[in-house]
Amino acid sequence: MTSIAKDIDRITADIRQFEAEYERPQNSVTLLAVSKKHSAQSIEIAAQHGIHNFGENYLQEALGKIQALEKYPLIWHFIGPIQSNKTKAIAENFDWVHSVDREKIARRLSEQRTKDRGALNVCVQVNLSDEQSKSGATLKNTADICALVAQLPGLTLRGLMAIPAPQSYYQDQRASFNELNLEFKALAERYPTMDTLSMGMSNDFEAAIAEGSTMIRIGTALFGSRPV
Repeated sequence: MTSIAKDIDRITADIRQFEAEYERPQNSVTLLAVSKKHSAQSIEIAAQHGIHNFGENYLQEALGKIQALEKYPLIWHFIGPIQSNKTKAIAENFDWVHSVDREKIARRLSEQRTKDRGALNVCVQVNLSDEQSKSGATLKNTADICALVAQLPGLTLRGLMAIPAPQSYYQDQRASFNELNLEFKALAERYPTMDTLSMGMSNDFEAAIAEGSTMIRIGTALFGSRPV
């Protein structure tokens, strides 16, 4: 068994354990493998070991992998910042986008989504800490962007995504995730398609699951350190 396969088994076991520990429904948390900077061969190993969802940050790198692995029934998620000149290729090649944070990007993705692929699944990215170095809508603006996404014909509003500022302590991690979960619950009452809370990574996914995450994004703990 490869190291990637062993790590998948370990992380999956941890997810199932945390689901039980925090009284979450079994299999309610999806593992999104963050494969940026990792090879198509590594993704293929993960796919052969039961992983179907892969997250990419860099468009050109991702397009090569999507083409190389087209024989596998994979679900591709774009999770990086979006430039206006990249929306067409993202709309045409991805199943999900987790990083919609402004009106212009949402409208372009909707207009450029090909009808034969159905609506593009969208999570609105929230910048919980208002960090200048990170993309994302403010909590104050999140509801307005969700309202826009929900009415655009080429998009389906699926939920919220956030990358909180790193916290060393478990309770601090939970506090950040709780803030997003409260916003998600309030919006989900208005939009029936909202079923996804994309939060939690290699160093904090236990706290994320405790606070309602339905999709955790794991890269380093699954594929190892990224090549330079």
